[in-house]
Amino acid sequence: MMTDILVAADGIRSTVSRQAFGEPGLFHTGIRVWLAWCDQIPGIPAHHGVISHDWQYQASFFPMMREGNRPGFEWWVVEPSYEGKPAPADPRAHLAAILQDWAQPMPRLLEATDFSSQVYRWEVYNRPSLQKWSTGRVVGVGDAVHPVSPYAAYGMGMAIEDGYYLARAFDGVDLRDRQNVAAGFEVYEQQRVDYANHHMEFARFSGSMFHRLPWPLAKVRDLIFDYTPVLGILLKKDYLQRAEEETMNLRELQVV
Repeated sequence: MMTDILVAADGIRSTVSRQAFGEPGLFHTGIRVWLAWCDQIPGIPAHHGVISHDWQYQASFFPMMREGNRPGFEWWVVEPSYEGKPAPADPRAHLAAILQDWAQPMPRLLEATDFSSQVYRWEVYNRPSLQKWSTGRVVGVGDAVHPVSPYAAYGMGMAIEDGYYLARAFDGVDLRDRQNVAAGFEVYEQQRVDYANHHMEFARFSGSMFHRLPWPLAKVRDLIFDYTPVLGILLKKDYLQRAEEETMNLRELQVV
């Protein structure tokens, strides 16, 4: 097969990325996520979502639209984990034990979920940050070069943005010219590498902060986050502000 550009867009265990940039050095981030969904439940507002924590777990939900434009909910639980940690034999019982004292509607969401087809267990892995996403005529996007922990809630969004910036860098460019290709990759990487790596690293830090601290330190963390503006400042400075600035660079979204 002959092609002008080969885009590595095949995920965290990307074959293309491994061939282009070497072994990724994947490592477990110390968290496990249970992703689930269910139909709409009477009494829970269709446009209502909550992110909630105790000292070691996160349990949250958010509205979503299913096929056929039917409303429902996505919900998830984040728990501490490690490389090789056995999966529970009974996921429903395992999650029910975590959620038994949780505020509603989390226990109701669990009861409304078909565990045979509506739950996915995700052991979260990451890689060291790559400073170069291209070589020759190969370039990476998304998890193939910057896999993002769910604490960013931004992995798919950043992959879409990568595609946008890559396409913009090559708009009207003759891809047969190797120098043009190299120049386009450089423009794309200047716009994306530092930004995406920051969010990847901040999401990994957030997961460790919420799920890997021992109890005494976790108690101090919770006191600080509950009674000071520290958490809001961190989120605004290292996440929301940067994301908003990046969105403003998407010229096609700007309406005069």
